Amino acid sequence: MGLFEHEARQFKFDVLREVAVRAYENTCTPNIEDELAYKLIPTTKADFRCCVYKEREIIRQRTRLAIGKSPNIRRKEDIRPKQIVQVLEAACDGCTIKKIQITDNCRKCMAKSCMSACRFDAVHMGADRAIIDYDKCKECGACVKVCPFHAIVETVRPCKASCAVDAITMDENGIAQINEEKCINCAACQSACPFGAIEDTSWIVPVIQLINLETPMIAMIAPSIQGQFDSANLDQIKSGIRMLGFTDVVEVAAGADAVAWYEKNELKEKMSEGVPMTTSCCPAFLNLAKQHFPSVYEKNMSTMASPMIVMARMLKKKYPKTGVVFIGPCVAKKQEAMSEGMFPDVDYVLTYEEVAAMLVAKRIYLNDIKCETHVEASVFGRNFAFGQGVSKALIQAANEDGGFTFKGEYADGCLECKKQLMILKAGRFTSDILEGMSCKGGCGNGPAIIDNSIKVKVRFDLENSPHKHKTIKDTIERYGFEDIDMHRHSTKEIKSW
Repeated sequence: MGLFEHEARQFKFDVLREVAVRAYENTCTPNIEDELAYKLIPTTKADFRCCVYKEREIIRQRTRLAIGKSPNIRRKEDIRPKQIVQVLEAACDGCTIKKIQITDNCRKCMAKSCMSACRFDAVHMGADRAIIDYDKCKECGACVKVCPFHAIVETVRPCKASCAVDAITMDENGIAQINEEKCINCAACQSACPFGAIEDTSWIVPVIQLINLETPMIAMIAPSIQGQFDSANLDQIKSGIRMLGFTDVVEVAAGADAVAWYEKNELKEKMSEGVPMTTSCCPAFLNLAKQHFPSVYEKNMSTMASPMIVMARMLKKKYPKTGVVFIGPCVAKKQEAMSEGMFPDVDYVLTYEEVAAMLVAKRIYLNDIKCETHVEASVFGRNFAFGQGVSKALIQAANEDGGFTFKGEYADGCLECKKQLMILKAGRFTSDILEGMSCKGGCGNGPAIIDNSIKVKVRFDLENSPHKHKTIKDTIERYGFEDIDMHRHSTKEIKSW
């Protein structure tokens, strides 16, 4: 049985696993995409597509993306630095449906409202029902609205329907196209696509190559990793990741504690000025504000760096010759790392899917690992993994440091984030702080999670229950973030990998 019920995600994982095996063995040949296509689909029988040749081409495109290349070989350009989310053209063409369709419910009625409503002469009567001339149809939907039998349906493709910033269009062949100027790399389209035709660029190969060279590297794990790997506890997960070849593994939740501790001061200052503030730990939410609501971004966005960046800076200062790799459920984190300029705080980003593939490639079984409990952060920092966790951490930090009260608003998912940013822009926001998470439910429901977020939350709460006494101030005193730059740098250029 596979790791995922979603067959497209399982295919992606199988490719990542095979690429990880090859990378550890130093056998990533120039023909790897053909080799994996025939290894993973050895028969001549097609199981999901029209023919086995299309299925193999999809594997080739998945392999190219898994080794950090453009999935579509016809494109001469390299991966664009900013764009992490990519379309696999061979997989996308299974979804080339017409937006406006006339169903068998059409009674070929005498009113012919559909014909009258169409301004482009695209609807006419056939032998059994009305017919659309798609060469003339502009997909305006006028016929849909007037049909008395509701026989004409409008179907929006899942990727387009999921995009809050209207960054997805279709080309003349019905293949999805992503507008890089609008895209915020939230990967909502990636999660929504039932064919797995939209995926993220992987850096699994360069990370493993550095491991093979015995390059000192520290892995930073996102708070939402806790509970992701079945019954394995956090310390078993950390031990397993060390066994992959990392020098050490640390919790980004400690950086979350630091962000909450210092962000409360900025919030207090904003409140004294009568200016609402937004949180800045979710990179897709940050991109949404920066790209689509620049005035809100400049006036209201917290200047705090994300917990990932804060923790990386602390590690780079302490271990200047050591690489830093972030591990999380978020695709936008890859783009955030790339935005850090020529000398990045975070060298590479891996998702839970990619780390799971590495664990399987190395045959590391987390549940079998014996280790001691080691708590690096407070429950409040770890709770950044879930919606409203940032606000709760700010409340806790304020209570630990003299106390002050504030009113918060939580935006759950990109559409709600967009709505609240519009309210902020219009000057109608009535709370003191807006916490925005592009993924509904928070990072624990990100596009690259391994397990169901509900089950993960149950395991998360159960494991953290004994450590509720630990405070945010305990974390600050342990790590000492006083000399760390806690702020975002918006002037850096995006680097090219």
